Amino acid sequence: MSARDATVIARTVSRIVFPLILLTAFALLLQGHNRPGGGFIAGVLTAVAFALLMIIFGFDYIEDEILGRDMDDTRAAALTIVTDNSLVFALGLALAVGSGLVAMAFGLPFLTQTVVFLHDLPVYHELELASAFVFDLGVYLVVVGALLTVLTVVGAE
Repeated sequence: MSARDATVIARTVSRIVFPLILLTAFALLLQGHNRPGGGFIAGVLTAVAFALLMIIFGFDYIEDEILGRDMDDTRAAALTIVTDNSLVFALGLALAVGSGLVAMAFGLPFLTQTVVFLHDLPVYHELELASAFVFDLGVYLVVVGALLTVLTVVGAE
């Protein structure tokens, strides 16, 4: 399906819903170390947002409009997207494992987490920095990379 095959309503709704899904995913990613949510569900929501764009507009739209690359061939666009998603997956896996290994470097068990509070900040007054966020970010990137790779490969067929 290309953008000209999709209805005006589908194109309009997807343009409105896409940033809202990403905003929700970002909010879930940020709250994950304190409440239910986090890297996994934020990654699933991000993959769903991009899947919506792939279904409504096609691979060419993602390459041209989102990534700013000029691709004429849909197969080549899908292959480029798969390569990018593989890099996102690898970066996420390295980040998630690395967050666990940092604790071991300090003589603590694997994936031991810590929290630092910053006080007297101008707008927030107090900000909590949790090392669990780094792990959640790694999980987020793994989920986004894996799901978008699967969606791209299946969609290109």
